[in-house]
Formats: sequence, structure tokens, C-alpha cells
Amino acid sequence: MFRNFTITLIVLLLVSFNVGNAKAGSDDELILEKNQPAEVKDCFEKINRVTFAFNQALDGIIFKPVASAYRLLPPPVKSGVSNSLNNLSNVVTIPNNILQGELKKAGVNTGRFLINTTIGILGIVDVATNLGFPEYEKEDYGQSLATLGVGPGCYVVLPVLGPSTVRDATASVANFIGGDAWYNVTVENDTRYFNDFDYYASKIMSGVDFRAKNFDSIENLEKNSIDFYASVKSLYLQDRQQKILNTNKIIDTQNDGDWEEIEN
Repeated sequence: MFRNFTITLIVLLLVSFNVGNAKAGSDDELILEKNQPAEVKDCFEKINRVTFAFNQALDGIIFKPVASAYRLLPPPVKSGVSNSLNNLSNVVTIPNNILQGELKKAGVNTGRFLINTTIGILGIVDVATNLGFPEYEKEDYGQSLATLGVGPGCYVVLPVLGPSTVRDATASVANFIGGDAWYNVTVENDTRYFNDFDYYASKIMSGVDFRAKNFDSIENLEKNSIDFYASVKSLYLQDRQQKILNTNKIIDTQNDGDWEEIEN
């Protein structure tokens, strides 16, 4: 499994590598141009807009009503769900910390995961923060490829999942070939304690939690946008760039604190 994951990652690097988004450093290493985000072309705009419309319809029928009801839950319940989902995301963040050479963050996130999973009751309570373990930003395989100089490719809108890029959508395949321990435990191996239902339920809850947190922001963005599709694309790409560079700069069109990414 690990061998397949490693081979696939190397292939992704070779196929997708784009030196146009990087520059040579003093030791010939490739450094991402932080002040000049890579241009992301909307190569599939017609298809993207159709998919976007489908997602909007699906949101109106399912996610928006469910998120609206979810918002009515007591704050401790919503906080517990968010904490648990954030804790679970560490199983993808930690290997990407290592891939990006952020060994200190990998160690801290490992400590957070172990403490919150055990003492924090499966991550429901964030005990680690109170014990002095800082919470770092989430990482994924798309971000790791970006830090290695891989260009984003074209902008794409995925059915149900929403905005992405060719790089990030391709990199997410790593989650299903050994790069996501939660997927391995639930779907791949289907143990006596966890099964595929637990995996997909956690993904659905991530979507609902995201929609609920951004409920008002999304409504306001749609109401004030001449072209909602273009606004979402611009916002997503700016937010994605900030996550890759680990910056907290405020986006002009939206409060970045209200826009949290759904984990692949």
C-alpha cells in the first residue's frame, strides 16, 4: 500500500510539475513565488458552470436545509462536532507536514491527535490546546505538491465537492491509496470497530459543518454578486493560495475566518 502511494506521488510530481510557478534558489532548489500566485485558467468554464448550477440545486435541496437545522443545535454540540472533525483531519495533515519538511508541526500535530483522541474523547474536547499544543493550519496533498512547485492547472468544479484545481483534484487520489489513515481503517480494511459508513458519515458531517459555519457568508456573497460563479471561483482561489503559503491575509471579498475548506 505504501509502495503504491509513493509511486503514485512520484508520478504526480513528474506529470504535473510546472516550473513556471517557481524560481531557482541559491542551491538550485525550487521556491514558490509567494508574491505572485500562479494564474489559474478556467479551461472548462462551460462544464464548470453546469456543475456549479447542479451543486447549487443540490445545496438548496439538501445541504442548506440540513445546515440550517444544524445551526439550531446547542453550541457545545456544534463545538464538539467541529473539534472531532478537526482532530480527524490530522491524519492527512501530519504526513503532509512531513512531505513539506515541517517536522516540528508534524510532531505537534501528532501530539495533538494522540491527546485529543484519548483524553479528549475522540477529539470532541480540545484538551491539547489547553496543554500548550498550538493548533496549526490544515495541510493536504495538493498543498504539498504546490510547495514543491507543481502548478495548479485549470480550475475545476467537482460534482458535490465544489471548487478545486486539476492539481488538487489529482492529488486527492493519494487519500485513497494509503495517504489517509482514516480511509485505510474504515473503507480499505473495514475493521470490527470502524467501517465505510463511518468514513462517509464523517465526510458528510464535514460538509454540513462547513455549510453551517459559512451560512450567512455564502448567502451574502450570492446576494451581492453579479456573477456568483465568478465570485466563488475568485474567493476559493485566493483562499487556497493563502492556505498554501500559510498566510492569514484578509481577502477583500470575504472574511477569511468565515471560509473554511472542506477536506478531501
